[in-house]
Amino acid sequence: MNKITGKVWNFGSNIDTDLIIAARYLNSSDPHHLAKFVMEDADPDFAKKVQPGDIIVAGENFGCGSSREHAPIALKAAGVAAVVAPSFARIFYRNAFNMGLPIFELPNALEIKEGELISIDLDKGTIDNIDTDTSFNFTPIPPFMQELLADGGLMNYAKKEAHGKL
Repeated sequence: MNKITGKVWNFGSNIDTDLIIAARYLNSSDPHHLAKFVMEDADPDFAKKVQPGDIIVAGENFGCGSSREHAPIALKAAGVAAVVAPSFARIFYRNAFNMGLPIFELPNALEIKEGELISIDLDKGTIDNIDTDTSFNFTPIPPFMQELLADGGLMNYAKKEAHGKL
């Protein structure tokens, strides 16, 4: 998983976890159930339109609000391959990596427009906009966090580590 390529969906700043997955749907932690309602209060048709591999590009402070891990679970289950934003709420940042959802900090993220095709190269630390032939450098992901992503999240990482030490 060194390269992610997908179509962009734009959202603004301060997208909180209740906009990502509303509290009224938290009676289940089933990822498939949550995926049906992802981003519903921000875009009622998003769950029907998003395709596996698509990428959300948003403004500042993505994932603010409550600490619910349901938010990255819902995004990942809906097929969102990554989220790019200038900044993330601290708890969402950690939850995203724990759940295996790649997120990338890019100060000028909103220069990337909805519908454009982008490619994120983790090894090079670049985001290439295929439609506009522009390239951006994102804030590097720490090596341990890259391991979490490669393993699909913290639980898978912990299982791998436990089996390696038996």
